[in-house]
Amino acid sequence: MISKKEQRLRRARQTRIRIATQGVARLTVNRTNLHIYASVISGDGSKILATASTAEVEVKKTLGGSGKGGNATAAELVGKRIAEKAKAVGVEKVAFDRAGYAYHGRVKALANAAREAGLQF
Repeated sequence: MISKKEQRLRRARQTRIRIATQGVARLTVNRTNLHIYASVISGDGSKILATASTAEVEVKKTLGGSGKGGNATAAELVGKRIAEKAKAVGVEKVAFDRAGYAYHGRVKALANAAREAGLQF
């Protein structure tokens, strides 16, 4: 029997194979119970171009010091930050890599916020 985590990683692997053939930068998401992390990785997968997460000091201050990084509001904030950072390094178009997570809740909030901030995917 395949565990829940193995199922997610299997889905993620298939997505990464498809994105690799496109040769564009990818916006990848990782979530834990407490935090959500986003990274923009170069098309060949060799460099991390930009990162944003709820574990960053500036984000924690914006969230009010309560450290509630595990909700959709926090995910929206991270989505805006990652879009700004990506545009600062010259990345406008990315492929969205949700790492096998369902496109729902925090993952969806992050993606929508990144789109609204000007990232295309």
